[in-house]
Amino acid sequence: MAIVAVVDIVAGAGVGFLPLISLGPAFAGLTGGLRRTAGIGVLALVLCLLLSLFNGQFADRRGNTAMIGVVGVSAAGLVATARRQRREAELASVRDIAEVAQRVLLRPVPLTAGPLRVAVSYTSAVAEARIGGDLYEVVISPGGVRVIVGDVQGKGLDAVETAAVVLGAFREAAYDESELVAVGERLERALGRHLSDEKFVTAVLAEFRPDGTVTLLDFGHPPPLLVRGDGTVGFVEPPEAAPPLGLSALGAFDGLGQIEPVPYGFAFAPGDQLLFYTDGVTEARDPENRFYPLAERAAMLKDPDPQHALDAMRRDLVAHVERPLRDDAAMLLLRYREV
Repeated sequence: MAIVAVVDIVAGAGVGFLPLISLGPAFAGLTGGLRRTAGIGVLALVLCLLLSLFNGQFADRRGNTAMIGVVGVSAAGLVATARRQRREAELASVRDIAEVAQRVLLRPVPLTAGPLRVAVSYTSAVAEARIGGDLYEVVISPGGVRVIVGDVQGKGLDAVETAAVVLGAFREAAYDESELVAVGERLERALGRHLSDEKFVTAVLAEFRPDGTVTLLDFGHPPPLLVRGDGTVGFVEPPEAAPPLGLSALGAFDGLGQIEPVPYGFAFAPGDQLLFYTDGVTEARDPENRFYPLAERAAMLKDPDPQHALDAMRRDLVAHVERPLRDDAAMLLLRYREV
């Protein structure tokens, strides 16, 4: 408004800059509160009146049109400000609810679980979202530490709802069932009651026993990355592929009968690490369309603090992509520690 006033005084009344005074209350409505917008509107009206008197346009057509324009824009700015503040309040409320949903759905994992140190990283592909279709949980059961990492088909609220079903069923079954296969069956039944339209959930279940062995059960999920204490790195592949959770009712057959996931295990010694992840990590591509080389980045997990190591890998993943991730990316790191 100051610039318009100076230009109007210097250029003279014939140029017609006076109506541009209404830009002040227009921009005030975009950023300020009601009081500020109203104050800018009053200031614009006073300034318009003074310039009309200075230019000799008071009470003529040009002066009246300019003042009517300022009043109209100021009123519109007040209405827009009120609506914007109401939307901001609603958004703040929704974010508070989302924070609660996050704590319920993806509650913090324990830093230690039996002989394990635990770290987690989650990045949602939805802008400003904290939760999405990826899921993880660590449960200390009577038979050992049980873990799930999974990925729900799709994105958005439907994926979050399905993830809640899986996590709720796992938290109960992981503690109640004596066998890992029975935990998987409980998840399959829970999803059978919930899913429709041929949707599915890939997941890998793990059981860390007190005797230093690990049993895995893979439902079409990317295999975890095993990093031995001596630096050896490799993916722990299942003996045979199995369909994701939720597809058993569609009849996946291998020629002899329906395919069921086969438990497989290995020894887990002090110094070893097991990294679970979702395909949002391994399928993340750089601008040259190259996938993120997870196995080559295993050296980043040498940090004594597992959470610091995982945070560094997450930053490296984001730097590799050089843009917002297109899919949710979750990582869960379990490190064997001396008790």
